[in-house]
Amino acid sequence: MARQIQDLEGELGFPVFDRLPRGVRLNAAGEALLVDARRILKDVEVAKLRAEQIALGKTGMLRIGIATALSWHGLVADCFREFRQAHPDAQLELHHMLSIHQVEAVATGRLDVGFAAGLLPLHKDVACRQFAADRMLLAVPDDHPLTQRKRVRLRDLQEYAFVWFSRWVNPVFYDQLMLACTRGGLNPRVVQEATDRDTNLGLVMCRVGVSWHNETLRWHCPHGIALVPVVDMKARLPFNLIWRKDNTSPLLKKFVAQLGTERSRSD
Repeated sequence: MARQIQDLEGELGFPVFDRLPRGVRLNAAGEALLVDARRILKDVEVAKLRAEQIALGKTGMLRIGIATALSWHGLVADCFREFRQAHPDAQLELHHMLSIHQVEAVATGRLDVGFAAGLLPLHKDVACRQFAADRMLLAVPDDHPLTQRKRVRLRDLQEYAFVWFSRWVNPVFYDQLMLACTRGGLNPRVVQEATDRDTNLGLVMCRVGVSWHNETLRWHCPHGIALVPVVDMKARLPFNLIWRKDNTSPLLKKFVAQLGTERSRSD
């Protein structure tokens, strides 16, 4: 023991014990050192526990991108609810973002995962898993003549002007949607492009043109807008979960698995 005390004081460069006729006792410096040492040991234990929770995927933060078209999708909402119940200590930081911008954000590490609509990853480092696909409906003013028809086909729309999204926003689905229209005998007359859904619907309400939207819009369709099914519109808007391939976060792996569970339940 005496040797250990000497080694400790030698390493510190000052005495921390008073030598007594029978044994030793901590001096003032030793008492202060003991208080700090106990606090440090407690902090180390807390840090170890926190790191263990992160390593096991029980806590931590996920930065999640979500496209507007997915905000009301049942599978997404169910995934968030179930994941929060299973991982109450996890933090989910949500960012509303165009799908094309999500790909860049995931690739550069600004997002951990994204709910993207209608495109492939378009980046070699990004993984992609499709979890749903919505049929497309035609948004028109609620007193539009098309709302009175029992059956609408693509060729019936040739006389109408269209509001469309810009191709750069979703290039893969843009081409698929155009191809589906052409095959059905419709060459869309696009009179205005709009990047976001709200502007697009505003232009429909103002009778600038009609517009395609995914069926999830039914859950929050603006007053004054009607959604008309078109029987031969075959294009579906795919919804994908995207994440960086080399992201090893245990929490991310559990989140991806959770969405897979929700998809299985819905099938």
